[in-house]
Amino acid sequence: MCQNMSGLSTAEVEFRKKAGLSNESVDSSTKTVAQIIRSNVVTYYNLIFLIITILLIVVGSFRDLTFLPIIIANMLIGIIQELRSKKILDDLTILNTPKITVRRNGSNQEVLADELVQDDVITLSAGGQIPADALVLSGNITVNEALITGEADEIIKKEGDPLFSGSFVISGECLAKLEKVGKDSYISGLMLQATQTKEGEQSEMIRALNRLVQTVGVIILPIGAILFLQQYFFSGATMKDSVTGMVAAILGMIPEGLYLLASVAMVVSVMRLGKQKVLIHDMKCIETLARVNVLCVDKTGTITVPEMEVAQFILAKDQNLAAKEQEADQQSEDKNKIAKLLSDCVRALPCDNATMEALQQYFTEPLENSAEKIVPFSSATKYSGVVLAGKAYVVGAPEFVLRQDYAAVQGTIEVFLEKGYRVLVFAEYEGNLDGKELTENATPIAFILLNNAIREGAMDTFRYFSKRGVEVKVISGDNPVTVSEIAKKAGIRHAEKQVDAATLKTAEAVRKAAKKYTVFGRVTPEQKRLLVQALKEQGKTVAMTGDGVNDILALKDADCSIAMASGSEAASHVAQLVLLDNDFNKMPAVVMEGRRVVNNIGRTASLYLVKNIFSMLLAVFSMLFLIDYPLEPSQVSLISVFTIGIPSFFLALEQNRNQIHGHFLTNVLIQALPAGITDFIVVSGLVIFCREFGVEKECVSTSCTILIAVVGFMILYHIAKPMTTPHAILIAAMVIGWLFCMLFFSELFAITAVTGKCAMLMIVFAVITEPVFRYLIQLVETVQKWGGKLKF
Repeated sequence: MCQNMSGLSTAEVEFRKKAGLSNESVDSSTKTVAQIIRSNVVTYYNLIFLIITILLIVVGSFRDLTFLPIIIANMLIGIIQELRSKKILDDLTILNTPKITVRRNGSNQEVLADELVQDDVITLSAGGQIPADALVLSGNITVNEALITGEADEIIKKEGDPLFSGSFVISGECLAKLEKVGKDSYISGLMLQATQTKEGEQSEMIRALNRLVQTVGVIILPIGAILFLQQYFFSGATMKDSVTGMVAAILGMIPEGLYLLASVAMVVSVMRLGKQKVLIHDMKCIETLARVNVLCVDKTGTITVPEMEVAQFILAKDQNLAAKEQEADQQSEDKNKIAKLLSDCVRALPCDNATMEALQQYFTEPLENSAEKIVPFSSATKYSGVVLAGKAYVVGAPEFVLRQDYAAVQGTIEVFLEKGYRVLVFAEYEGNLDGKELTENATPIAFILLNNAIREGAMDTFRYFSKRGVEVKVISGDNPVTVSEIAKKAGIRHAEKQVDAATLKTAEAVRKAAKKYTVFGRVTPEQKRLLVQALKEQGKTVAMTGDGVNDILALKDADCSIAMASGSEAASHVAQLVLLDNDFNKMPAVVMEGRRVVNNIGRTASLYLVKNIFSMLLAVFSMLFLIDYPLEPSQVSLISVFTIGIPSFFLALEQNRNQIHGHFLTNVLIQALPAGITDFIVVSGLVIFCREFGVEKECVSTSCTILIAVVGFMILYHIAKPMTTPHAILIAAMVIGWLFCMLFFSELFAITAVTGKCAMLMIVFAVITEPVFRYLIQLVETVQKWGGKLKF
């Protein structure tokens, strides 16, 4: 055993690494460089672009390859932005990754989890995650195996007991020997599950975009094929004209930049938040947090600073304890004696939580008695204990320690609770300390008053959420009266509505309480999870903050999970978002980032959808009336660049703090339908009139290009509202750029001079676009209102 306790030598470590017995299977949660490049290059739409490129080359229409630079630029932008995001996330992950204390060559070292090898001897303490399957060599710890078994029970592990990777240390400290590492341990899969987005777990916005892109992808192939056959066999067009007409229609129907735009916007958000010390494990949480209407928070670390301090302690034999808060007998002999006894007790216990750290900092008398037995604190039993000189002493929550005798001091204690103190009782226990629930009488000796300071800026943060309709629920393991008082000081609305979760005996009782109360005290890990589930069952979008092992179950079930980096590494692994500098006041910035992404992508997505709706309707119109498709691919590219492509990227990355309402796809369709139909009506009308008046095909094509651009800029003006100076400059720049290309690159974009007859027709239809667009908007809004009143 002694040899094992001294750890491996350097030579033994190297031998095991060469034998493949290292813990290297804990992988990064970000994509590799190859995966990023492949995901941006090998896509369904890029395959379609490749096919139409080959067709255009075959028929010699090189001028219509103007879309290629745009596609290549899109791919490069996507790759570069993802690589930049990967670097930021990887750097933050490395900086934030806790190290494992391992014993090698007879001394302790700190290494990353993937540098461990089989047979390493490591030190485990409270809040730590067990990095590989192990065996306890010495010491005692309490572990939570909830992520393995699904049970929230805390299990005591002693010498010779097995430890499973993926479980977490609640309290105590021990030396353990690693038995199964790398791919053989549970932790390899757990790390990826905790830090990566699972397939299918996508936000509403991404799901909507996927459905839209997939639907369009299925529709364009038969429409393109039928349009080619119609033009070549029925309209008598040449092979070149048939191919270019088909390609123009397909280019108009492909939302080539839409998905890239959403991805880039999300990646930029991750980078922005990373620079603010916010680590994003799962990009969908950015959108989810923007939609959150219930925020569940813990008291310690969120409302208050995590550090706790002892305000004072009062002897239990004193009468009228509340009136003696200022400690009139500060220098009494009895108090000094109890202080020494408390020092002996708390300094014998492991400093494995904030409460014990505060006690050890306050009670610093020289040791007089050595502990014969210790029982580390457990959140299940709410006490810790020490045996000194044959007597058992416990420190813990008064209700759990005093049990049936609690009523005698309840009134006095509640006075202190109402002032925001946390109260512990120091008592002599008549039974045997075994780490289980107390069953015998406990005689109180003293009451210890502790408190946490309200976190700076917490009131502003909660006020921010309140103004935006986000309900705050405080879920804590502490006394509900204490938590309620602190919540009031922090400015949380309805903080007076508090309940002791210990009285909620059934899952149904927890569900009912979730609707009624704001503050929940004495909450168990399983009850936290039930509260989150109950709120979700009410149709709420729930965000959960946590920093401890007892928060893990609730964090995994919440729509959006947030962890403090100063808490346990367990919570940081499970959470979708980690506040690296432990500043809860960063949350409004994260919400703003989510709103910026969703709102901006929503309005710019409507620009792409306008083109898709118009192109699809015009293609069907051309097939039904046996008319040649009036646009060429180069003209479609010209219009797309200046009315959609460039402006959409500027609009997608600007500030937007508007609250999110409704469903993403519905909102996009409502904005896009009037514009898309307006485009179709005026262009198809122009084509019919030009055909009747015998206008040449080239003139019709140029006129349609100009008309669509005019409508496009009008739609851009509508979507860019409110018309700020930057928006006005953007639209002006796009108009100037479009005119420049029309005048100086007319041949490249198939722009020809138009006849007087064609110009007059074009002006007439340009004039009617505004009223058509305005009335269609009113029509869609009316239909939307009627739909909202219908009861199904």
